[in-house]
Amino acid sequence: MSDRPLFLRRSPGLIPGLLSVLALLALWAVAAELAENARRMPSPLAVALRVQALAVSGELWFHAGMTLSRVAAAFGIAMVLGGVLGLWMGRSRAADHWLNPGLVILLNIPALVVIVLCYIWIGLNETAAILAVALNKIPLVTVMLREGARALRPDLDEMARAFRMSPLARLRHVILPQLAPHLAAAARAGISLIWKIVLVVEFLGRSNGVGFKIHLLFSSFDVAGVLAWALAFVAVMLAIDLSILRPWEAGANRWRHDEA
Repeated sequence: MSDRPLFLRRSPGLIPGLLSVLALLALWAVAAELAENARRMPSPLAVALRVQALAVSGELWFHAGMTLSRVAAAFGIAMVLGGVLGLWMGRSRAADHWLNPGLVILLNIPALVVIVLCYIWIGLNETAAILAVALNKIPLVTVMLREGARALRPDLDEMARAFRMSPLARLRHVILPQLAPHLAAAARAGISLIWKIVLVVEFLGRSNGVGFKIHLLFSSFDVAGVLAWALAFVAVMLAIDLSILRPWEAGANRWRHDEA
């Protein structure tokens, strides 16, 4: 038995990760000390105090909550539609041939173009904002799930047919367990992309949210405020990744280690 605490055994990279963060903070502090203009390069302490003030006033929770709700809505839409398309394209060669050109086009259209077009065609409203984010995420999910569907084991399909399993039972007991690692990977890769696009959407056309606040602070060149809002929401997304997405991905991949 190891003498290390349990949380260190479960997270072997925790200490190196913390040390790297402390090194970045030290480098930031040194850069702030050497900067001629403290307004343009605020110290970590100044930004931390700004975050504290925002949290105490309640402003942080309202705007971060609005951004998080948009992230959740776009994430759910993208995972469902991208998952269905990816499974269909991975299981049907004809569907892959027909849909792949459009998928490649969507993958290469800049996110900013999609956002602007959605605002022009639909209007400066919540529907356009969420749809713009989801459209930028769906192609990525589709590609990852298509590759996962192509890697499904044919012997398990044959077993399902031999036992005359219904399509729903086959999806639940044969297909989804094999796709779970790909779903988890798509979720982790996608949520980091989604929240960044949500900030751009809010920056361009919403009246609340973290991106909206950054837009206001950008107009006054308030670097401390921009960093405070950005880092506060990074902390929220990091907490979601560590507490939900990373354990889910580890659990989804556990069967591979057991099989090996």
